[in-house]
Amino acid sequence: MARMFTKHQINEAAELLMSGQTVAFPTETVYGLGADATNEQAVQAIFDAKGRPADNPLIVHIGQADLIKKYVTHKPETASKLMDAFWPGPLTIILPSNGTLAKNVTAGLDSVGIRMPDHPVALELLKTCQLPVAAPSANRSGKPSPTTADHVAHDLTGRIAGIVDGGKTGVGVESTVIDCTIDKPMILRPGGVTKSDIEAVIGPIDVASSKVKRDEQPRSPGMKYKHYAPDAPIWIVRGDASQMRKVADEAAERGESVQVLVSKERANELGFSDAVILGSRSDLTGITSNLYDALRQIDDLDVDLVLAESFSKEGIGEALMNRLERAATRII
Repeated sequence: MARMFTKHQINEAAELLMSGQTVAFPTETVYGLGADATNEQAVQAIFDAKGRPADNPLIVHIGQADLIKKYVTHKPETASKLMDAFWPGPLTIILPSNGTLAKNVTAGLDSVGIRMPDHPVALELLKTCQLPVAAPSANRSGKPSPTTADHVAHDLTGRIAGIVDGGKTGVGVESTVIDCTIDKPMILRPGGVTKSDIEAVIGPIDVASSKVKRDEQPRSPGMKYKHYAPDAPIWIVRGDASQMRKVADEAAERGESVQVLVSKERANELGFSDAVILGSRSDLTGITSNLYDALRQIDDLDVDLVLAESFSKEGIGEALMNRLERAATRII
C-alpha cells in the first residue's frame, strides 16, 4: 500500500479515486478515507474497510465551493454566509440533496453533508481528481480517528489502496456539522468551528442532543454510534486531583492497573511521572489536537482502567468533551 505526498503521487492517488478505489488523505481535522461519492460500489468499499454501519451517512468533500450546486437542490442564505466565513475549513453544512450522489453516501436521507477542507494536500487531491469525495475518518469504526498516516496504516493496511501522507493534522477532531435544511440551523456535531463562531455570522442557532435513539437514523456522523474508544475502559473523573487520586487508589485496591489521561497541570498535582499528558489546561486547542493520538497511546499500554480529566466545555472544549465522553464508559 503506497504512501503518497508528492505531486506525482497525488496524481497517482487521484487516478485510484477515479478508478473506484479508496484512498486515505489528510485534512485539517483528521485523515479521511476517500472514495468517489458518485460511485455506489466505491462508497461501499469505505463501509467495508471501516466496518461502518450502513445507516451512518458520509460527509462529501469538494475542492471548490461553487461545486456544491451540483449536489444540492438549493442553498439557503445561512449556508452561503457560513461558506463565505468558514470555507475552506472544518465546517460541514447539511443541505437538501438533489439525488446526484450515490445513495449510500446519504444513507437514504434526503440531505447531504458537504465541506471544503482547509489542507493543501486535500485540496490538491480534490482538484486533481475532479470528483466529490465521500470521506469519513480513516480508521476502523469504534477506534480513535487518525491524525497521522501511521494511525491510518495501523488500522487499514490491506483494506485500502493507498495513503496520502501529509503529516500530522492540525485541529485533531472532526469537523463541526450544522444542519441548514431547517429554518433555525442546528449543530449536530461540535468541532473546530464553535457555536459562538457560527452565531457571530448567522445569529442564534440550536445544538442537537449528542446522541440519537437506537431506532433512529442519524442525520450526521458522530450522533448514534460509540466512537473513539481505546481498548481499556475510560472513566472521566470530575473534580480536583484528590478525587482522581481517590478513584485511582480504589482501583488499585481492587487489583487493577491504572493510567491517567490528563493535563500537565493535573499530572503535576497527582505526582504521576508516567501520565499520558494531553497538554496544558490553558490551551484547550492543543489538548483537543492531541486527544486522538493520546487515546491511541493508551491502546499500546497494558492497563485495566484509564482515568481521564474533565475539561471546560467553552469554545473548542465542547468538541473536546464530546469526543472524550464518547470514548468513556463512565463519568464520575
